[in-house]
Amino acid sequence: MPELPEVETVRRGLAPVMLGARIDKVDLRRPDIRFPFPDSFETRLTGRRIVDMSRRAKYLLFRLDSDETLIAHLGMSGSFRIEKTAVSTPGSFLHERSKDPKHDHVVMVLDNGYVVTYNDPRRFGFMDLAASGALAEHPRLSGLGAEPLAPEFDAPFLAKLFAGARTSLKAGLLDQKRIAGLGNIYVCEALFRARLAPSRPASILADGRGAPTRAAAAIAEAIRNVLEEAIEAGGSTLRDHRQANGEFGYFQHVFKVYDREGLRCVRERCRGIIARTVHSGRSTFYCGICQR
Repeated sequence: MPELPEVETVRRGLAPVMLGARIDKVDLRRPDIRFPFPDSFETRLTGRRIVDMSRRAKYLLFRLDSDETLIAHLGMSGSFRIEKTAVSTPGSFLHERSKDPKHDHVVMVLDNGYVVTYNDPRRFGFMDLAASGALAEHPRLSGLGAEPLAPEFDAPFLAKLFAGARTSLKAGLLDQKRIAGLGNIYVCEALFRARLAPSRPASILADGRGAPTRAAAAIAEAIRNVLEEAIEAGGSTLRDHRQANGEFGYFQHVFKVYDREGLRCVRERCRGIIARTVHSGRSTFYCGICQR
């Protein structure tokens, strides 16, 4: 499933085409994806101008001039395709994605001459409409935790968040009610950079007085750095993810631990072998020598 960097990459790819544009026509090809579309979905979008585009965790948010916001989740295989006309120009995209009409579920014709198509072969994604002023209360967004790229996401914040926690570091960082948008890939990579074992208790991020420890500083910096680098690389393409221009993400080529079970640790002078274990039902990759 796309994680924060992949979703942010899609947002940045769509913004130059969609931000400020008016949706002149909406072609809804089916009544649902993962969930049914909201009532009057086409009517509520048609004629509306997109005045802002943002991201909350793994959700794309398109704010409309009607004081409603289109909420979109990519699921496992969802992608947006940008075309100058309704007919694709050969060679427009470096890597063509599915254009089978049965997988094109939502087609939006914009007033600037572009057509944006949402394609989702597995149909785990979904779209919804909500009042812009009440997004924080929306069922999909209300329980989400902190944004890991927010300015306030630092060592003191993590110390307060995990003081006395009884969960492991890996499980704690994956908890979307604590931190929104972090997924398995980037938690594994951040823990490696911070030299922290995934099985250590999350409570090590705070000392007895609740102050941040060196571990808190290390993981806060590692999370920010790995996310920013992944966004710069266009995210990670393991199976389905594509950027909005059709290209693969490239961060998978610089994984240090994820999906590297049995390979030598890349850290200089470390003789460890990357191991795999399971935390909270997710594969965890780590070096047992330099991650303590």
